[in-house]
Amino acid sequence: MAKGAVVLALTATAPAVAEPSVYPTGATIYDPARAYNSFVLFTGGDDVSRLIDLSGKVVHEWKYAGQPVTFIDPALIGGQRGHVFVTLESEEGKGTDLVPGRVLTRIRKTVGEVDWDGKPVWRFGPSAPGGRAQQHHDIARLQNGNTLVLANVLYPLPGFAAPQSLDDVAYEVNPEGDIVWTWAASDHLDEIGFTAEELKLIKATKNADFLHVNNLKPVGPNHWFDEGDQRFAPDNLIFDSRSANFTAIIDRKTRKIVWTLGPHYPPISEDGSTTSRKTPRPVDQISGQHDAQIIAKGLPGAGNLLVFDNQGEAGYPHAAVSYTGGSRVLEINPVTKEIVWQYTGASSGQPGWTFRSTHISNARRLPNGNTFIDEGQIGRFFQVTPKGEIVWEYVNPYPRRGKDAETGRQTVNHAVYRAEPVPYDWAPAGTPHSETAVVPPENVNFHLSSK
Repeated sequence: MAKGAVVLALTATAPAVAEPSVYPTGATIYDPARAYNSFVLFTGGDDVSRLIDLSGKVVHEWKYAGQPVTFIDPALIGGQRGHVFVTLESEEGKGTDLVPGRVLTRIRKTVGEVDWDGKPVWRFGPSAPGGRAQQHHDIARLQNGNTLVLANVLYPLPGFAAPQSLDDVAYEVNPEGDIVWTWAASDHLDEIGFTAEELKLIKATKNADFLHVNNLKPVGPNHWFDEGDQRFAPDNLIFDSRSANFTAIIDRKTRKIVWTLGPHYPPISEDGSTTSRKTPRPVDQISGQHDAQIIAKGLPGAGNLLVFDNQGEAGYPHAAVSYTGGSRVLEINPVTKEIVWQYTGASSGQPGWTFRSTHISNARRLPNGNTFIDEGQIGRFFQVTPKGEIVWEYVNPYPRRGKDAETGRQTVNHAVYRAEPVPYDWAPAGTPHSETAVVPPENVNFHLSSK
């Protein structure tokens, strides 16, 4: 068997909830005729950000990490190609003076835009409160040339049990690095729809990161706004809270929350199964979700909400989730609040629990109707057709290596917070890429041989 085949062989049997100790990494499936052919950008566990083609070849590297590393649309920066948002400066291991209760955390002190060669061309941090950007989970260039930054600020909140709370804030930052617009989540808790009892639980939590907002994006042009629904104004902002199980839209002019999904949902089903395939149907229990976005104009499903529903432990109180596990990617009509398409492990002919990431992860709609998915917990990226057929798959071969503090044993972690499909023409002209098919052997017939 060819060396490449060895790398490809075990994918279908690598369960998401209990990884084997030996499994393939790199590109494991690739059907160029049915995949949307592009680059993919992600940060590995070695804190290097890489741009790969779908054959798995690394076509470029930046010696920076990011949460997340994010490619910038050339149309927003005067046609310049190959620029990305990254972390420029971090502070490590400062403990409770930066994030309450976390003794080994990483704070992003300065974030910025770097060019193809890694040269910083824009930065933010010194003008932020305390001189620290404290950016987390999202960053985006806006149509007006400013930059949207999701950040944290640490301070006491009246009525909260924690002596200091980690508030989620949105900044709009101009090209000079100055904050020109600010929004703080703690000012709007009464607009989300929590009951009095739920608000009491939120304020009583000892977890300073009480909402854990993990996503912030402009709503973008959409047909709902064109048809007169002001809630979906393109400049409005959509975000979601992992810990509190809701997604919401902020009106940029009034700063009020004008649309929500959650925090209350009907149960998925009486038996807790996440594998129901009936669509359309009313939205059912979402828990611990990530990367909520309105699908952009021109893409299949434009105007619908796409979200990675982790089905992780979350909520005030914690939501009931399936005991067998299983995550979902959901496409939701944001007006009727019906699920119109979904992906689960069952969509690819496997048990629902084989697709599972209880935290991190993301999903993006592609121009040919496929959906790009990062099953972040195990560092698996893949593309599925609308029918759930996997036409591309890749397992992160750049894990984070460390040492267990108690046992001293070496640790390996392949997780990737977010990965992003990148069109070929966003990279500099002439950037090489391969579209060579990757065909795995029949899994049940593949075995490693001892010498």
